[in-house]
Amino acid sequence: MKSPYDIIIKPIITEKSMMGMETNKYTFKVLKDANKTEIKLAVEEAFGVKVSKINTLNVKGKVKRQGKFIGKRADWKKAIITLTADSKPIELFEGM
Repeated sequence: MKSPYDIIIKPIITEKSMMGMETNKYTFKVLKDANKTEIKLAVEEAFGVKVSKINTLNVKGKVKRQGKFIGKRADWKKAIITLTADSKPIELFEGM
């Protein structure tokens, strides 16, 4: 079994994700092959909160070039976590 800290890679800190915190929505970069059930259990165990809904997106990596060389950034998965109304906020995002 995977650890919650293996599934949740890092939080996504953008202007849009910060505005979502007002409505109990938090955004994380997660393991590419993790499903919604694994993500829910990982967030609940790692932060001690109650999750009501999860939306996931597979983000395609951009094609970049440096001179004549062409490369591609890695594909990754984004999870938008919605907490229940009676759940406490995630302390990782406090003070941002």
